[in-house]
Amino acid sequence: MLSKILESLYLKVLINIVVQREKTIVHIELCSKKEIVNEVSTEFNTTLLNNQMYDFIAEYIKESPYYYISILDTSILQGALPTCEKEKLAEYYDLSLSTYKCFDEKWTFYTAKNDIYQLERTYEEVGVDMIFSPFVILANFFKDKINKNLAMYVLVQDGFISVAIFENSKLLYAQHLDMLTGDEAEDILLQDDIDEDVDLELEGGIDLEDIDVDDGGIDSLEEFGDIEDLDALEDIDEFSENKDVEEELYESEESLPEDEDNEAFNEDYQRFSLIQLAVANFYKNDKYESKFIENVYIADCIGVTNDLKKYLEEEMFFNVYVRHADLVIEVCELAKMELNV
Repeated sequence: MLSKILESLYLKVLINIVVQREKTIVHIELCSKKEIVNEVSTEFNTTLLNNQMYDFIAEYIKESPYYYISILDTSILQGALPTCEKEKLAEYYDLSLSTYKCFDEKWTFYTAKNDIYQLERTYEEVGVDMIFSPFVILANFFKDKINKNLAMYVLVQDGFISVAIFENSKLLYAQHLDMLTGDEAEDILLQDDIDEDVDLELEGGIDLEDIDVDDGGIDSLEEFGDIEDLDALEDIDEFSENKDVEEELYESEESLPEDEDNEAFNEDYQRFSLIQLAVANFYKNDKYESKFIENVYIADCIGVTNDLKKYLEEEMFFNVYVRHADLVIEVCELAKMELNV
C-alpha cells in the first residue's frame, strides 16, 4: 500500500524505442494520473544505443524513479501461431529456440531467444522493461475490425511487413517478412512447397474485422513479467468506417519527388510481392484453415504510395483500406495499457 502511495506522488516516465533500417526513434512521455504532462520525440542516426541517445534517455530518467523502457521487437525470426495449445504449437513451428506467449488465450506470438538476448545486451546501460511484438500492435491497432469478419491485416514498417489473417478474433495465419532479405520470396516458396503458378487472381481481399481484445486483456498482459515476455494488450480507440475512406482518399493524393517516387515504387512492389506469396501460402498450406479473403487493412507506419493499394486491388481483387500509424506512439500506448497509466 505504501509503495502505491509513493508511486502516485511521482511522474511515470515512458520511454519508447523503435529501431528502423538506418535510424532509431525515441518517444518519451511523462505522465501523472493518466495525463500527459510532457512528451518529446527524437530521431537518432543509429540503430544502436550511442552516447547521444543514452544522454537523451538518461536526462528523462532523472525525472522520476518510476521509468519504463519499451521497445518494438525487430527480430527477423518472429511470428504468430493460430493456437495457444502447447501440444499443437509444434505443428506450426519449432519453438525450441524461441520465447513465446499466448495472447488473450487465442493465439501465440514468438521471437528468437538469441535476438532477445542481443537486444538486452544492446540496451544494458539503460535496461529494457517491455518488448512488444508487431503482431500485438497490429491486433490492437485494428481492434475494431479483428473481432468481426474475416480479413487480412498488414503492418508496414521500415524494412519489414507483418501479415495476419483473422476471423472473429481468431488468428488463422501470420507471417513476419524481412524486405532486406533478397531471397525472402524464394524462401517462402521453398519452405512451404507452393506452386509458382498459383493463380492469385482468384483470391479476395481482407477483412480486418477479426481482432478481439476482451475487457480482461489487461489481466492477460500482467502475466508478462520479465524482459523475455513479449507483451499483449487489449484496448484501443475504435476506428470508424469513415476514417477508412478518408485515409484511402488521402493516400491517393500523396506525391513524392521523382527519385523518391521511383524508390517507393520499387519498395511497394516488393511489399506487394511478399504479401502475394504470404496469401498463396495461406491458401495452399494444409497447416492453416484457409478461407477466401476479400478485405485488407494496412497500418502504414512509413508512408507508402498509392501503388501498394493499387497492386492489391487490381492484381488480387482485394478491398484495401489504409490507416496511418505512428509506430512509436503505438508502442507507447501498449506500455500505458500494461502499466495502467
